[in-house]
Amino acid sequence: MWGLPLGLLYSNAWEWVVHKYVLHDWGRARDSVWRFHWHEHHKNARRSAMGDPGYTRSVFGWHAQGREALGLVIAGLVHLPLARRYPLFTATVLASQWNYWRVHRRAHRDPAWARAHLPWHYDHHMGPDQDANWCVTWPGFDWVMGTRKPWVGTAAEEASRARRAARADAAAPTV
Repeated sequence: MWGLPLGLLYSNAWEWVVHKYVLHDWGRARDSVWRFHWHEHHKNARRSAMGDPGYTRSVFGWHAQGREALGLVIAGLVHLPLARRYPLFTATVLASQWNYWRVHRRAHRDPAWARAHLPWHYDHHMGPDQDANWCVTWPGFDWVMGTRKPWVGTAAEEASRARRAARADAAAPTV
């Protein structure tokens, strides 16, 4: 009975911890196996206004999206031995991992959707502080840990969008 809510809470906490400590703290190091997240994924998202062209290619490959998927598969396998004793908890964790992959992929293929439906993740990539808003699927643990920093819909976001539009206009060729 408690497997479902505990699995959801655990999965959101796991998402926060892995994103903050593994993908960002360890991932900033140039010799880290986790560097793909910061040095490829974040760079692509900033350059492409939240989009990441890597999400349009096959998941099978040694690139950021392939490594992300491999990490989720390994995490699923690590949790699988719990299934016999805690089947609902394990099923919830596995479903949460699938949901993470699904929404994260969509967020970076459809930035307008991400801004509307995952503003906390859009804030993480496009806001001024990429060391906040660690949750992707739901901002619960960001609220608990005090790391939720809204940016979408704020005056700061509007000013940033206006600056980007002005730069794009200035860079456009005149005919």
